[in-house]
Amino acid sequence: MKILKIPNNAPYSDTQRAWLTGFFAGMHSHLLQSTGVNQTAHARVINILYGTQTGTSESVANDAADLAKTHGLNPIVKSMDEVEIAEMAVMDYLLIITSTYGEGEMPDNAQMLWEAVNSENTPHFENTHYSILALGDTSYDLFCQAGIDWDLRLEALGAKRLYQRIDCDVDFEVSAENWISSVIPLMSEGSTVNLMDKDKESSVNNKPQYNRKNPFPATMTLNKIITAENSSKETRHYEISIVGSGLSYEAGDALCVIPTNCPELVDNIIKAISCKGDEEEPVKGELMSLREALRTHFEIKLPSKELIEEIAKRSGDQVLNELLNSDDKNQLTDYLWGRDSLDLLLAHPTLKFSAAEFIARLKPLKYRAYSIASSGKMYPDKVHLTVASVRYQAQRREHKGVCSTYLADIVGESTAVKVFFAPNKNFRVPEDDSLPMIMVGPGTGIAPFRAFLQEREFRKSSGQNWLFFGDRNAETDFIYQDELEAMQKNGVLNRLELAFSRDQDEKIYVQDRMREQGKEIFLWLEQGGSFFVCGDAYRMAKDVDKALHDIVTEQGQKTEQEAIDYVNLLKKEKRYVRDVY
Repeated sequence: MKILKIPNNAPYSDTQRAWLTGFFAGMHSHLLQSTGVNQTAHARVINILYGTQTGTSESVANDAADLAKTHGLNPIVKSMDEVEIAEMAVMDYLLIITSTYGEGEMPDNAQMLWEAVNSENTPHFENTHYSILALGDTSYDLFCQAGIDWDLRLEALGAKRLYQRIDCDVDFEVSAENWISSVIPLMSEGSTVNLMDKDKESSVNNKPQYNRKNPFPATMTLNKIITAENSSKETRHYEISIVGSGLSYEAGDALCVIPTNCPELVDNIIKAISCKGDEEEPVKGELMSLREALRTHFEIKLPSKELIEEIAKRSGDQVLNELLNSDDKNQLTDYLWGRDSLDLLLAHPTLKFSAAEFIARLKPLKYRAYSIASSGKMYPDKVHLTVASVRYQAQRREHKGVCSTYLADIVGESTAVKVFFAPNKNFRVPEDDSLPMIMVGPGTGIAPFRAFLQEREFRKSSGQNWLFFGDRNAETDFIYQDELEAMQKNGVLNRLELAFSRDQDEKIYVQDRMREQGKEIFLWLEQGGSFFVCGDAYRMAKDVDKALHDIVTEQGQKTEQEAIDYVNLLKKEKRYVRDVY
Protein backbone atom coordinates (compact mmCIF):
# COMPACT_ATOMS: atom_id res chain seq x y z
CA MET A 1 0.00 0.00 0.00
CA LYS A 2 1.62 3.25 -1.15
CA ILE A 3 1.25 6.71 0.37
CA LEU A 4 -0.32 9.23 -1.99
CA LYS A 5 2.21 11.91 -2.96
CA ILE A 6 1.62 15.48 -4.08
CA PRO A 7 3.14 16.27 -7.49
CA ASN A 8 5.95 18.83 -7.38
CA ASN A 9 4.09 21.08 -9.80
CA ALA A 10 0.85 21.06 -7.78
CA PRO A 11 -0.29 24.67 -7.03
CA TYR A 12 0.05 24.53 -3.24
CA SER A 13 1.93 26.73 -0.79
CA ASP A 14 4.54 25.18 1.53
CA THR A 15 2.04 25.25 4.41
CA GLN A 16 -0.72 23.59 2.33
CA ARG A 17 1.71 21.00 0.98
CA ALA A 18 2.91 20.12 4.52
CA TRP A 19 -0.70 19.76 5.72
CA LEU A 20 -1.72 17.52 2.82
CA THR A 21 1.39 15.38 3.19
CA GLY A 22 0.57 14.86 6.84
CA PHE A 23 -3.05 14.07 5.97
CA PHE A 24 -2.10 11.37 3.47
CA ALA A 25 0.47 9.93 5.88
CA GLY A 26 -2.14 9.86 8.62
CA MET A 27 -4.73 8.14 6.40
CA HIS A 28 -2.09 5.62 5.35
CA SER A 29 -1.28 4.89 9.00
CA HIS A 30 -4.98 4.64 9.84
CA LEU A 31 -5.63 2.18 7.02
CA LEU A 32 -2.70 0.05 8.11
CA GLN A 33 -4.08 -0.04 11.64
CA SER A 34 -7.61 -0.92 10.57
CA THR A 35 -6.52 -3.66 8.13
CA GLY A 36 -3.83 -5.07 10.41
CA VAL A 37 -1.03 -4.55 7.91
CA ASN A 38 1.90 -3.71 10.16
CA GLN A 39 5.14 -5.09 11.40
CA THR A 40 3.70 -6.84 14.45
CA ALA A 41 0.95 -8.73 12.58
CA HIS A 42 -2.32 -7.21 13.74
CA ALA A 43 -1.05 -5.74 17.00
CA ARG A 44 -3.00 -2.66 18.01
CA VAL A 45 -1.05 0.53 17.30
CA ILE A 46 -0.85 3.12 20.05
CA ASN A 47 0.79 6.48 19.41
CA ILE A 48 2.93 8.00 22.14
CA LEU A 49 3.75 11.66 21.53
CA TYR A 50 6.14 13.59 23.73
CA GLY A 51 6.77 17.29 24.28
CA THR A 52 10.14 17.92 25.84
CA GLN A 53 12.74 20.62 26.38
CA THR A 54 15.49 18.50 27.95
CA GLY A 55 14.63 14.90 27.03
CA THR A 56 12.81 13.75 30.18
CA SER A 57 9.42 13.28 28.50
CA GLU A 58 11.06 11.28 25.73
CA SER A 59 12.59 8.95 28.30
CA VAL A 60 9.19 8.41 29.96
CA ALA A 61 7.60 7.86 26.54
CA ASN A 62 10.07 5.08 25.83
CA ASP A 63 9.29 3.52 29.22
CA ALA A 64 5.60 3.51 28.28
CA ALA A 65 6.45 1.91 24.94
CA ASP A 66 8.44 -0.84 26.65
CA LEU A 67 5.45 -1.79 28.80
CA ALA A 68 3.07 -1.50 25.84
CA LYS A 69 5.06 -4.17 23.96
CA THR A 70 4.64 -6.59 26.87
CA HIS A 71 0.86 -6.17 26.47
CA GLY A 72 0.86 -7.12 22.82
CA LEU A 73 0.65 -3.54 21.56
CA ASN A 74 2.60 -1.87 18.77
CA PRO A 75 3.75 1.49 20.23
CA ILE A 76 4.92 4.28 17.94
CA VAL A 77 6.92 6.93 19.82
CA LYS A 78 7.31 10.33 18.17
CA SER A 79 8.33 13.83 19.05
CA MET A 80 5.42 16.24 18.61
CA ASP A 81 7.29 18.09 15.88
CA GLU A 82 7.33 14.90 13.81
CA VAL A 83 3.54 14.75 13.57
CA GLU A 84 1.07 16.68 11.37
CA ILE A 85 -2.34 17.59 12.77
CA ALA A 86 -4.16 15.52 10.13
CA GLU A 87 -2.07 12.48 11.08
CA MET A 88 -2.80 13.05 14.76
CA ALA A 89 -6.56 13.34 14.16
CA VAL A 90 -6.82 9.74 12.91
CA MET A 91 -4.89 8.19 15.79
CA ASP A 92 -7.24 5.80 17.56
CA TYR A 93 -5.13 5.38 20.68
CA LEU A 94 -3.03 8.29 21.86
CA LEU A 95 -0.80 9.00 24.85
CA ILE A 96 0.69 12.44 25.34
CA ILE A 97 3.60 12.97 27.70
CA THR A 98 4.68 16.58 28.01
CA SER A 99 6.65 18.88 30.23
CA THR A 100 5.84 22.55 30.76
CA TYR A 101 8.41 25.13 29.75
CA GLY A 102 8.93 28.70 30.98
CA GLU A 103 5.79 30.35 32.30
CA GLY A 104 3.24 27.67 31.43
CA GLU A 105 4.41 27.37 27.81
CA MET A 106 4.66 24.40 25.49
CA PRO A 107 8.11 22.88 24.98
CA ASP A 108 9.78 23.93 21.74
CA ASN A 109 9.09 20.65 19.98
CA ALA A 110 5.36 20.83 20.84
CA GLN A 111 4.61 24.43 19.90
CA MET A 112 3.78 23.96 16.21
CA LEU A 113 1.46 21.00 16.81
CA TRP A 114 -0.22 22.94 19.61
CA GLU A 115 -0.83 25.88 17.28
CA ALA A 116 -2.21 23.51 14.64
CA VAL A 117 -4.62 21.83 17.05
CA ASN A 118 -5.97 25.27 17.98
CA SER A 119 -6.47 26.50 14.41
CA GLU A 120 -9.90 27.14 12.90
CA ASN A 121 -9.65 24.14 10.56
CA THR A 122 -8.68 21.61 13.20
CA PRO A 123 -10.40 18.26 12.56
CA HIS A 124 -12.38 16.54 15.29
CA PHE A 125 -11.04 13.63 17.32
CA GLU A 126 -14.20 11.56 17.98
CA ASN A 127 -12.41 8.24 17.40
CA THR A 128 -9.42 9.05 19.57
CA HIS A 129 -8.96 7.44 22.98
CA TYR A 130 -6.32 9.31 24.94
CA SER A 131 -4.61 10.03 28.23
CA ILE A 132 -2.13 12.70 29.35
CA LEU A 133 0.92 12.59 31.59
CA ALA A 134 2.08 16.08 32.55
CA LEU A 135 5.54 16.75 33.99
CA GLY A 136 6.11 19.93 35.97
CA ASP A 137 7.33 21.66 39.10
CA THR A 138 4.99 22.94 41.80
CA SER A 139 7.37 25.78 42.55
CA TYR A 140 5.96 27.40 39.40
CA ASP A 141 2.49 28.95 39.42
CA LEU A 142 1.38 27.37 36.14
CA PHE A 143 2.15 23.85 37.29
CA CYS A 144 1.87 21.31 34.44
CA GLN A 145 0.00 23.86 32.33
CA ALA A 146 1.07 22.34 29.00
CA GLY A 147 -0.42 18.97 29.94
CA ILE A 148 -3.58 20.60 31.26
CA ASP A 149 -4.00 22.54 28.01
CA TRP A 150 -3.63 19.41 25.88
CA ASP A 151 -6.12 17.52 28.03
CA LEU A 152 -8.79 20.22 27.77
CA ARG A 153 -8.23 20.79 24.06
CA LEU A 154 -8.54 17.11 23.10
CA GLU A 155 -11.66 16.82 25.21
CA ALA A 156 -13.14 19.87 23.44
CA LEU A 157 -12.40 18.26 20.06
CA GLY A 158 -14.41 15.18 20.99
CA ALA A 159 -11.63 12.79 22.02
CA LYS A 160 -12.48 10.24 24.70
CA ARG A 161 -10.37 10.35 27.85
CA LEU A 162 -9.40 6.76 28.56
CA TYR A 163 -7.66 7.52 31.84
CA GLN A 164 -7.41 10.64 33.99
CA ARG A 165 -4.52 13.05 33.48
CA ILE A 166 -1.71 12.71 36.00
CA ASP A 167 0.26 15.83 36.97
CA CYS A 168 3.77 15.03 38.21
CA ASP A 169 6.05 17.15 40.38
CA VAL A 170 9.86 17.07 40.15
CA ASP A 171 9.92 13.64 41.83
CA PHE A 172 7.87 12.24 38.96
CA GLU A 173 9.13 8.65 38.78
CA VAL A 174 6.52 6.93 40.98
CA SER A 175 3.60 8.93 39.56
CA ALA A 176 4.77 8.28 36.00
CA GLU A 177 5.15 4.55 36.65
CA ASN A 178 1.66 4.41 38.18
CA TRP A 179 0.18 6.21 35.18
CA ILE A 180 1.95 3.93 32.70
CA SER A 181 0.96 0.75 34.54
CA SER A 182 -2.66 1.95 34.71
CA VAL A 183 -3.19 3.28 31.20
CA ILE A 184 -1.38 0.64 29.13
CA PRO A 185 -3.73 -2.22 30.16
CA LEU A 186 -6.68 0.01 29.20
CA MET A 187 -5.09 0.62 25.81
CA SER A 188 -4.71 -3.12 25.29
CA GLU A 189 -8.30 -4.10 26.18
CA GLY A 190 -9.75 -6.01 23.26
CA SER A 191 -6.35 -6.57 21.68
CA THR A 192 -5.82 -10.25 20.89
CA VAL A 193 -2.07 -10.35 20.34
CA ASN A 194 0.20 -11.24 23.24
CA LEU A 195 3.91 -10.57 22.77
CA MET A 196 4.64 -10.36 26.47
CA ASP A 197 7.42 -12.85 27.02
CA LYS A 198 9.54 -11.97 24.00
CA ASP A 199 9.26 -8.22 24.23
CA LYS A 200 9.50 -8.08 28.01
CA GLU A 201 12.82 -9.88 27.84
CA SER A 202 14.23 -7.61 25.12
CA SER A 203 13.07 -4.39 26.80
CA VAL A 204 14.68 -5.37 30.07
CA ASN A 205 17.95 -6.40 28.43
CA ASN A 206 18.19 -3.08 26.59
CA LYS A 207 18.10 -1.02 29.78
CA PRO A 208 21.42 0.56 30.77
CA GLN A 209 22.85 -0.44 34.13
CA TYR A 210 23.20 3.16 35.26
CA ASN A 211 20.34 5.61 34.85
CA ARG A 212 18.14 8.09 36.71
CA LYS A 213 17.14 5.49 39.31
CA ASN A 214 20.63 4.07 39.61
CA PRO A 215 23.14 6.91 38.99
CA PHE A 216 26.78 6.18 38.31
CA PRO A 217 29.28 7.12 41.07
CA ALA A 218 31.67 9.14 38.91
CA THR A 219 34.99 10.77 39.80
CA MET A 220 35.92 14.38 39.18
CA THR A 221 39.40 14.62 37.68
CA LEU A 222 39.61 18.37 36.98
CA ASN A 223 38.11 21.47 38.61
CA LYS A 224 39.47 24.65 37.05
CA ILE A 225 38.36 28.30 37.16
CA ILE A 226 38.38 29.60 33.58
CA THR A 227 37.34 33.23 34.21
CA ALA A 228 40.01 35.73 35.21
CA GLU A 229 40.72 36.43 38.87
CA ASN A 230 39.20 39.92 38.64
CA SER A 231 36.07 38.77 36.79
CA SER A 232 32.64 39.67 38.17
CA LYS A 233 31.68 36.01 37.92
CA GLU A 234 33.19 32.58 38.55
CA THR A 235 32.97 30.06 35.74
CA ARG A 236 34.61 26.65 36.08
CA HIS A 237 35.57 23.85 33.74
CA TYR A 238 35.06 20.34 35.12
CA GLU A 239 36.12 16.95 33.83
CA ILE A 240 34.32 13.93 35.21
CA SER A 241 35.47 10.36 34.58
CA ILE A 242 32.89 7.75 33.55
CA VAL A 243 35.44 4.93 33.22
CA GLY A 244 33.85 1.60 34.14
CA SER A 245 30.28 2.81 33.69
CA GLY A 246 29.62 1.32 30.28
CA LEU A 247 27.87 4.59 29.44
CA SER A 248 28.27 6.70 26.32
CA TYR A 249 26.99 10.08 25.23
CA GLU A 250 26.60 12.28 22.18
CA ALA A 251 27.43 15.94 21.67
CA GLY A 252 24.26 17.79 22.63
CA ASP A 253 23.32 15.55 25.57
CA ALA A 254 23.20 16.70 29.19
CA LEU A 255 24.85 15.28 32.28
CA CYS A 256 22.58 15.20 35.30
CA VAL A 257 24.28 15.65 38.66
CA ILE A 258 22.66 14.72 41.96
CA PRO A 259 24.13 17.17 44.52
CA THR A 260 24.17 17.32 48.29
CA ASN A 261 23.34 20.49 50.19
CA CYS A 262 25.88 22.81 51.77
CA PRO A 263 26.64 21.54 55.32
CA GLU A 264 26.71 25.11 56.66
CA LEU A 265 23.24 25.82 55.26
CA VAL A 266 21.97 22.56 56.76
CA ASP A 267 23.31 23.45 60.21
CA ASN A 268 21.88 26.97 60.07
CA ILE A 269 18.43 25.70 59.12
CA ILE A 270 18.48 23.12 61.92
CA LYS A 271 19.31 25.90 64.35
CA ALA A 272 16.64 28.22 62.92
CA ILE A 273 13.83 25.68 63.45
CA SER A 274 15.10 24.91 67.00
CA CYS A 275 16.08 21.31 66.34
CA LYS A 276 19.32 19.51 67.19
CA GLY A 277 19.93 17.61 63.97
CA ASP A 278 20.15 14.13 65.43
CA GLU A 279 16.36 13.64 65.43
CA GLU A 280 15.58 10.51 63.41
CA GLU A 281 12.86 10.48 60.78
CA PRO A 282 11.85 7.94 58.10
CA VAL A 283 12.87 8.99 54.58
CA LYS A 284 12.04 6.65 51.68
CA GLY A 285 11.67 3.76 54.09
CA GLU A 286 14.98 4.42 55.83
CA LEU A 287 15.42 5.92 59.28
CA MET A 288 17.97 8.73 59.23
CA SER A 289 18.94 11.83 61.17
CA LEU A 290 17.42 15.20 60.32
CA ARG A 291 20.88 16.49 59.40
CA GLU A 292 21.50 13.68 56.91
CA ALA A 293 18.01 13.99 55.47
CA LEU A 294 18.44 17.72 54.85
CA ARG A 295 21.90 17.23 53.41
CA THR A 296 21.08 14.47 50.93
CA HIS A 297 17.34 14.21 50.29
CA PHE A 298 15.52 17.55 50.40
CA GLU A 299 15.50 20.88 48.59
CA ILE A 300 16.32 23.36 51.36
CA LYS A 301 17.49 26.39 49.42
CA LEU A 302 14.43 27.17 47.29
CA PRO A 303 11.44 27.37 49.68
CA SER A 304 8.48 25.24 48.67
CA LYS A 305 5.00 26.73 48.50
CA GLU A 306 4.01 24.52 51.42
CA LEU A 307 6.81 25.91 53.57
CA ILE A 308 6.08 29.52 52.59
CA GLU A 309 2.39 29.08 53.40
CA GLU A 310 3.15 27.45 56.76
CA ILE A 311 5.56 30.22 57.75
CA ALA A 312 2.97 32.82 56.76
CA LYS A 313 0.26 31.01 58.71
CA ARG A 314 2.28 30.47 61.89
CA SER A 315 3.88 33.90 61.93
CA GLY A 316 0.86 35.91 60.90
CA ASP A 317 3.21 37.99 58.72
CA GLN A 318 0.85 40.47 57.10
CA VAL A 319 3.06 41.20 54.10
CA LEU A 320 3.71 37.54 53.34
CA ASN A 321 0.03 36.61 53.71
CA GLU A 322 -1.05 39.46 51.43
CA LEU A 323 1.46 38.34 48.81
CA LEU A 324 0.20 34.76 48.99
CA ASN A 325 -3.42 35.87 48.65
CA SER A 326 -2.76 38.38 45.87
CA ASP A 327 -3.91 37.66 42.33
CA ASP A 328 -0.64 39.16 41.09
CA LYS A 329 1.81 36.28 41.48
CA ASN A 330 4.64 38.45 40.21
CA GLN A 331 4.64 40.34 43.51
CA LEU A 332 5.41 37.14 45.44
CA THR A 333 8.06 36.21 42.87
CA ASP A 334 9.70 39.60 43.28
CA TYR A 335 9.63 39.27 47.08
CA LEU A 336 11.23 35.82 46.98
CA TRP A 337 13.93 36.85 44.47
CA GLY A 338 17.30 36.17 46.13
CA ARG A 339 15.70 34.78 49.29
CA ASP A 340 15.97 31.17 50.37
CA SER A 341 14.34 29.03 53.04
CA LEU A 342 16.80 30.16 55.69
CA ASP A 343 16.01 33.84 54.98
CA LEU A 344 12.32 33.22 55.63
CA LEU A 345 13.06 31.36 58.86
CA LEU A 346 15.48 34.00 60.13
CA ALA A 347 12.87 36.69 59.43
CA HIS A 348 10.58 34.90 61.93
CA PRO A 349 12.93 33.79 64.73
CA THR A 350 10.15 32.77 67.15
CA LEU A 351 8.89 30.00 64.86
CA LYS A 352 9.69 26.41 65.76
CA PHE A 353 9.25 23.21 63.75
CA SER A 354 9.68 19.61 64.75
CA ALA A 355 11.86 17.57 62.41
CA ALA A 356 8.81 15.76 61.02
CA GLU A 357 6.85 18.99 60.52
CA PHE A 358 9.68 20.64 58.63
CA ILE A 359 10.51 17.68 56.38
CA ALA A 360 6.84 17.26 55.48
CA ARG A 361 6.87 20.70 53.83
CA LEU A 362 9.98 20.19 51.70
CA LYS A 363 10.40 19.04 48.11
CA PRO A 364 12.84 16.26 47.18
CA LEU A 365 16.34 17.39 46.25
CA LYS A 366 16.37 17.50 42.45
CA TYR A 367 19.21 16.69 40.10
CA ARG A 368 20.67 19.50 38.00
CA ALA A 369 21.19 19.01 34.25
CA TYR A 370 24.22 20.56 32.55
CA SER A 371 24.84 20.73 28.81
CA ILE A 372 27.90 18.63 28.08
CA ALA A 373 30.90 20.60 26.81
CA SER A 374 32.72 17.72 25.12
CA SER A 375 32.29 15.27 22.25
CA GLY A 376 31.70 11.68 23.30
CA LYS A 377 33.69 10.55 20.28
CA MET A 378 36.72 12.64 21.21
CA TYR A 379 36.40 11.99 24.97
CA PRO A 380 34.61 8.63 25.44
CA ASP A 381 35.82 8.14 29.02
CA LYS A 382 35.14 11.58 30.46
CA VAL A 383 32.57 14.37 30.41
CA HIS A 384 33.42 18.08 30.34
CA LEU A 385 31.12 20.65 31.96
CA THR A 386 31.13 24.46 31.92
CA VAL A 387 29.39 25.76 35.04
CA ALA A 388 28.99 29.25 36.51
CA SER A 389 29.26 29.12 40.30
CA VAL A 390 26.28 30.88 41.87
CA ARG A 391 27.39 33.06 44.77
CA TYR A 392 25.76 36.29 45.92
CA GLN A 393 25.08 38.46 48.94
CA ALA A 394 21.47 39.03 50.00
CA GLN A 395 19.62 39.60 53.27
CA ARG A 396 23.00 40.29 54.97
CA ARG A 397 24.38 36.80 54.30
CA GLU A 398 26.13 34.82 51.59
CA HIS A 399 24.03 32.62 49.32
CA LYS A 400 25.25 29.75 47.17
CA GLY A 401 23.80 27.77 44.29
CA VAL A 402 23.04 24.20 45.30
CA CYS A 403 24.80 22.19 42.60
CA SER A 404 27.23 24.74 41.18
CA THR A 405 28.95 25.16 44.57
CA TYR A 406 28.56 21.46 45.36
CA LEU A 407 30.82 20.85 42.36
CA ALA A 408 33.09 23.80 43.13
CA ASP A 409 33.50 23.45 46.91
CA ILE A 410 32.41 20.03 48.14
CA VAL A 411 33.40 17.47 45.53
CA GLY A 412 36.98 16.22 45.78
CA GLU A 413 38.99 13.49 44.13
CA SER A 414 37.65 10.97 46.64
CA THR A 415 34.02 12.12 46.36
CA ALA A 416 31.67 9.99 44.28
CA VAL A 417 29.56 12.27 42.10
CA LYS A 418 26.23 10.64 41.30
CA VAL A 419 25.48 11.23 37.62
CA PHE A 420 23.37 9.98 34.73
CA PHE A 421 22.90 11.09 31.14
CA ALA A 422 19.89 12.86 29.66
CA PRO A 423 19.97 12.32 25.89
CA ASN A 424 18.71 15.19 23.75
CA LYS A 425 18.22 13.63 20.32
CA ASN A 426 16.92 16.85 18.79
CA PHE A 427 20.02 18.83 19.75
CA ARG A 428 22.57 17.21 17.48
CA VAL A 429 25.30 18.13 15.01
CA PRO A 430 23.82 17.79 11.48
CA GLU A 431 24.21 14.29 10.08
CA ASP A 432 25.34 15.77 6.77
CA ASP A 433 28.92 16.91 7.47
CA SER A 434 28.85 19.29 4.50
CA LEU A 435 26.03 21.50 5.81
CA PRO A 436 26.77 24.81 7.62
CA MET A 437 26.05 25.33 11.31
CA ILE A 438 25.28 28.57 13.21
CA MET A 439 25.61 28.45 17.01
CA VAL A 440 24.50 31.15 19.46
CA GLY A 441 25.79 30.51 22.98
CA PRO A 442 26.72 33.40 25.28
CA GLY A 443 28.27 32.70 28.70
CA THR A 444 28.05 29.06 29.72
CA GLY A 445 25.75 28.57 26.73
CA ILE A 446 28.96 27.90 24.82
CA ALA A 447 29.19 24.45 26.44
CA PRO A 448 27.38 22.29 23.85
CA PHE A 449 28.93 24.24 20.98
CA ARG A 450 32.41 23.45 22.25
CA ALA A 451 31.23 19.83 21.99
CA PHE A 452 29.77 20.42 18.52
CA LEU A 453 33.05 21.87 17.25
CA GLN A 454 35.00 18.96 18.73
CA GLU A 455 32.55 16.59 17.04
CA ARG A 456 33.03 18.25 13.67
CA GLU A 457 36.80 18.22 14.12
CA PHE A 458 36.71 14.50 14.96
CA ARG A 459 34.52 13.75 11.93
CA LYS A 460 36.66 15.96 9.67
CA SER A 461 33.47 17.69 8.55
CA SER A 462 33.64 20.06 5.61
CA GLY A 463 30.63 22.12 6.69
CA GLN A 464 31.16 25.74 7.76
CA ASN A 465 30.86 26.56 11.49
CA TRP A 466 29.85 29.96 12.89
CA LEU A 467 29.77 30.77 16.60
CA PHE A 468 28.19 33.78 18.29
CA PHE A 469 29.63 34.12 21.80
CA GLY A 470 29.73 36.86 24.42
CA ASP A 471 29.72 37.70 28.09
CA ARG A 472 30.35 40.73 30.27
CA ASN A 473 34.00 41.63 29.60
CA ALA A 474 36.45 40.28 27.05
CA GLU A 475 39.47 40.63 29.32
CA THR A 476 38.00 38.53 32.13
CA ASP A 477 35.17 36.43 30.67
CA PHE A 478 36.37 35.18 27.29
CA ILE A 479 36.29 31.52 28.31
CA TYR A 480 37.94 28.92 26.06
CA GLN A 481 39.58 31.77 24.14
CA ASP A 482 42.74 29.80 23.36
CA GLU A 483 40.74 26.82 22.12
CA LEU A 484 38.47 28.92 19.93
CA GLU A 485 41.39 30.78 18.38
CA ALA A 486 43.16 27.46 17.72
CA MET A 487 39.97 26.15 16.05
CA GLN A 488 39.93 29.25 13.87
CA LYS A 489 43.54 28.63 12.81
CA ASN A 490 42.97 24.97 11.94
CA GLY A 491 39.77 25.73 10.01
CA VAL A 492 37.24 24.07 12.31
CA LEU A 493 35.69 27.38 13.39
CA ASN A 494 35.15 29.49 10.29
CA ARG A 495 33.50 32.55 11.84
CA LEU A 496 33.46 33.91 15.40
CA GLU A 497 31.26 36.86 16.38
CA LEU A 498 31.90 38.31 19.85
CA ALA A 499 29.58 40.43 22.00
CA PHE A 500 30.98 41.59 25.34
CA SER A 501 28.20 43.67 26.80
CA ARG A 502 30.16 45.80 29.30
CA ASP A 503 33.20 46.73 27.23
CA GLN A 504 31.53 49.87 25.90
CA ASP A 505 28.94 52.41 27.04
CA GLU A 506 26.13 50.88 25.01
CA LYS A 507 25.60 47.21 25.82
CA ILE A 508 26.03 44.82 22.93
CA TYR A 509 24.56 41.32 22.96
CA VAL A 510 24.68 38.30 20.64
CA GLN A 511 21.34 39.25 19.06
CA ASP A 512 22.85 42.60 18.09
CA ARG A 513 25.72 40.82 16.34
CA MET A 514 23.17 38.62 14.59
CA ARG A 515 21.38 41.63 13.16
CA GLU A 516 24.69 43.02 11.91
CA GLN A 517 25.29 39.75 10.04
CA GLY A 518 21.70 39.20 8.93
CA LYS A 519 22.46 38.86 5.23
CA GLU A 520 25.06 36.11 5.78
CA ILE A 521 22.90 34.30 8.36
CA PHE A 522 20.00 34.09 5.91
CA LEU A 523 22.38 32.89 3.17
CA TRP A 524 23.65 30.08 5.41
CA LEU A 525 20.05 29.08 6.22
CA GLU A 526 19.18 29.05 2.51
CA GLN A 527 22.16 26.75 1.97
CA GLY A 528 20.62 24.21 4.36
CA GLY A 529 22.33 25.43 7.52
CA SER A 530 21.19 24.68 11.06
CA PHE A 531 20.65 27.32 13.73
CA PHE A 532 21.32 26.39 17.38
CA VAL A 533 20.77 28.38 20.58
CA CYS A 534 21.88 27.57 24.13
CA GLY A 535 21.54 29.61 27.32
CA ASP A 536 19.06 31.75 29.23
CA ALA A 537 15.47 31.07 28.20
CA TYR A 538 13.79 34.10 29.68
CA ARG A 539 15.67 36.92 27.95
CA MET A 540 18.47 35.86 25.63
CA ALA A 541 16.62 33.07 23.82
CA LYS A 542 13.56 35.26 23.25
CA ASP A 543 15.68 38.14 21.96
CA VAL A 544 17.58 35.80 19.64
CA ASP A 545 14.32 34.33 18.35
CA LYS A 546 12.98 37.82 17.61
CA ALA A 547 16.22 38.72 15.81
CA LEU A 548 16.02 35.55 13.72
CA HIS A 549 12.45 36.31 12.63
CA ASP A 550 13.42 39.88 11.78
CA ILE A 551 16.40 38.66 9.71
CA VAL A 552 14.21 36.24 7.76
CA THR A 553 11.62 38.98 7.16
CA GLU A 554 14.17 41.52 5.98
CA GLN A 555 16.69 39.40 4.11
CA GLY A 556 14.12 37.01 2.65
CA GLN A 557 11.75 39.88 1.76
CA LYS A 558 8.91 38.07 3.48
CA THR A 559 5.76 39.14 5.26
CA GLU A 560 5.55 38.61 9.01
CA GLN A 561 3.47 35.44 8.52
CA GLU A 562 5.80 34.13 5.82
CA ALA A 563 8.73 34.62 8.19
CA ILE A 564 6.88 32.70 10.92
CA ASP A 565 6.21 29.88 8.46
CA TYR A 566 9.86 29.89 7.37
CA VAL A 567 11.14 29.63 10.96
CA ASN A 568 8.53 26.97 11.79
CA LEU A 569 9.79 24.92 8.85
CA LEU A 570 13.33 25.23 10.25
CA LYS A 571 12.01 23.87 13.53
CA LYS A 572 10.18 21.02 11.84
CA GLU A 573 13.29 20.06 9.91
CA LYS A 574 15.23 20.25 13.20
CA ARG A 575 17.37 23.04 11.77
CA TYR A 576 16.36 25.52 14.48
CA VAL A 577 16.91 23.87 17.84
CA ARG A 578 17.28 25.35 21.31
CA ASP A 579 18.79 24.06 24.55
CA VAL A 580 17.54 26.78 26.90
CA TYR A 581 16.90 26.91 30.62
